[in-house]
Amino acid sequence: MIRRAMTVAGSDSGGGAGLQADLKTFTAMGVSGSSIITALTAQNSLEVRGIFEVPPSFVELQMDAVLSDIGTDAAKTGMLYSADIIKVVSGKFREYSVPYVVDPVMISKSGSRLLRKDAVDEMISSLLPGAVLITPNIPEAETLSSVKISNQEDAVRVAEKLHNTIGCAVLVKGGHSQGENSIDILCRDGKISTFSSRRINTENTHGTGDTLSAAITSCLALGLDMGISIREAKAFLDGAIKNSFSSGKGFGSLNHFWRNKREIGIE
Repeated sequence: MIRRAMTVAGSDSGGGAGLQADLKTFTAMGVSGSSIITALTAQNSLEVRGIFEVPPSFVELQMDAVLSDIGTDAAKTGMLYSADIIKVVSGKFREYSVPYVVDPVMISKSGSRLLRKDAVDEMISSLLPGAVLITPNIPEAETLSSVKISNQEDAVRVAEKLHNTIGCAVLVKGGHSQGENSIDILCRDGKISTFSSRRINTENTHGTGDTLSAAITSCLALGLDMGISIREAKAFLDGAIKNSFSSGKGFGSLNHFWRNKREIGIE
């Protein structure tokens, strides 16, 4: 049986992030992906030129159509954009008892806002408490916790605070920190774990957060433990960055199919 994973996210017309990155990741990880579109973006490697919000009623229609028929073994969220969309998504996850990961996407790589400021409270109150895991980067973790992160000890305190207040597992990603290694902090069941990877010096980082959360979701859909899922997802992301490529004039793209290329002898 092929396991199923769902992404609820915005569309990236450039193909490097958003639901396009999620679907590529699902495929590479060996799960069948479905997609719920929350917003259309006109973007490339340099900028987001425009955002068109999908009506919340149509987001609801998409979720009902997929979940009532195909179903899913795990889901993830990316760009949700508005409080009304968050209400719909969190309600449907509860209705269909879907285990889900939240990547609390707020700002694009080029600096455009992908979550309205007035939607943050709705995310905290209705979406995050039902998640099995949230994966904020450092700026997102600071917004959610109202605590500044300046070092690894701060990241641990924020992970613990979010875990204690929200109730789900929290992975504070270290990509925005300094140092030779990028260290992610997981707080789960009141315990702290760290996941370290060598920092790769490249501008081809468009869609890294989407790819990591999609890879974790894929592993959870396959029935793996969360800790193993995070390790496997980080290994996949590491390879995708190492084999990344320039795409346009700005932030380049990850290579989601780096494993496939090696298997069939194309280097």
